[in-house]
Amino acid sequence: METMTVERVIDAPIDDVFSWLTTTTNYTCSPLVVRCRLTRRGASAPYGVGAVRSHLWLIGWFRERITLYEPPYATDYVVERSLPPARHELGRMTFAEADGGTRVRWTTRAEIPVPVLGPFLTRRLARPIITRTFGNILDAADTALARRPSPDRE
Repeated sequence: METMTVERVIDAPIDDVFSWLTTTTNYTCSPLVVRCRLTRRGASAPYGVGAVRSHLWLIGWFRERITLYEPPYATDYVVERSLPPARHELGRMTFAEADGGTRVRWTTRAEIPVPVLGPFLTRRLARPIITRTFGNILDAADTALARRPSPDRE
């Protein structure tokens, strides 16, 4: 299994960042994400525990289920199915107030289950694509949410 983590400080309040990043239809702001949709609502919130979301990236299709939803501090998910097939142990986003906004840490633990070549393919192919996509999504959140001075205050 390969652990992949991307971290950013987003220039916005924690509640706004949590809401934007847990609403996965926003992920299409990344050029590597084709489509995202909520296929089953969660128990306490649309993207809460039990929610199922479907993502189509340029590298494949993923069906994910939310396993933890603690606004505005954390959300966890697991990839239940994917094409091409992948093993997935963990998907987690944590949010913390930080100087200058909200620190987001996005971690996933996964591998491509191919005998002998799996670790190589995971490290050399999947890892760079996944971390780049996570980074693109976090950058899109920062662009969408960043607190910019209004022109009348300058």
